[in-house]
Amino acid sequence: MAVASIGLSLTFDLLFKEFPARVHPVAMFGRLVGWLDCPWSAPRLVGMLVALVLPVGTAALAGSVTALSVRYHPLLGMVVAAVALFTTTSLRMLLSIATDVVMQTEINPERARESVRALVGRDAKNLSSGELRSAAIESVAENLADGLVAPLLAFALGVRFSLSLAVAAAVWVKAVNTLDSMLGYRSKPVGWASARLDDVVMWLPSRLGAMLIALAGRSPAALSRARSWRDIPSSPNSGWPMATLAAVLSVELRKPGDYVLNPNAELPTVSGARRGVRVVAIAGLVSFLLAGVVAWL
Repeated sequence: MAVASIGLSLTFDLLFKEFPARVHPVAMFGRLVGWLDCPWSAPRLVGMLVALVLPVGTAALAGSVTALSVRYHPLLGMVVAAVALFTTTSLRMLLSIATDVVMQTEINPERARESVRALVGRDAKNLSSGELRSAAIESVAENLADGLVAPLLAFALGVRFSLSLAVAAAVWVKAVNTLDSMLGYRSKPVGWASARLDDVVMWLPSRLGAMLIALAGRSPAALSRARSWRDIPSSPNSGWPMATLAAVLSVELRKPGDYVLNPNAELPTVSGARRGVRVVAIAGLVSFLLAGVVAWL
C-alpha cells in the first residue's frame, strides 16, 4: 500500500502538477500562517508555539483521516495517502516554471522577471538574463531537497510503523518547511523558532538532495568540488544542493548581495540552465524510486 501510494502520488504529479491554489491544502495552511504574521508583544514565545503546534496539529489531522480511511477500506486508505503525499511534494510544477523562466530569458526577459517570482523571493527587476537563469536553477536545486526529498523521506521512514504515521510525518515536514518559507526571516522575530526547526529537519534531506544531483548529473566528484562553496549561503542546508548543481554544470550561481557559488565559472547559458533542470528532474524521479524501495523494505 505504501509503495502504491508513492507511485500514485508521482502519477498525480505528472498528470496534474498541483491542486488549484484556492483548494490546495498547503495554500490553505499558508493562509492560516499569514494571519499569525503580525506584531506580537512576545514574538519569540508565540513563534515557538506556532512552530510546535501548527505542524503537529496538521500532521495529526492528516494521519487521523488516513487511519479512518484505511479502517474503512485499505484501497481507500492507499488513495488518501497518495493524495496527501501529492500535496506535500512538488516536481513537475517546479520544473515547468523553471523551464519557462529559462526560455523567457532569451525571448522576453521582462516576462522571465515576473515568472521567477514564483520560485524565489529576491527582487528580480535588475537581474540580468544570466542571473535570472541562475535564480531558476538555484530554486529547483534547493526545492528538490526541501520540497521533495524531505517529505518522501519522512513518508518512507514513517511507513515502517503505519501508513497513517507515514502521512503524518510527510505533512509535518511540509508544514515545518512552509512555516520557515513564510516566517523564517531575520526581519520577523515570530519566525525564529520555525527557521531553527527547519534547519534541523532539512539537514539530512539537503545532503541527500546533493548526492542525488551528483548522481543524476553523472558527476560524483561534484560533491567534493562543491565543498568550498556549500557553506557560503547563510542557510546551513540550502548551499549543499545548490553548490553541487553548480559543480555538475560548471556554472556560477549568484544571488546578488548574498552569495556566489563557483565564482570562477560563467553564469548559466540557456542550454546550461536547461541541463540543470533536466538533472533535477532525473534526481526527483530517483527520489520517488528510492522512497518506494525504502517503503518496500
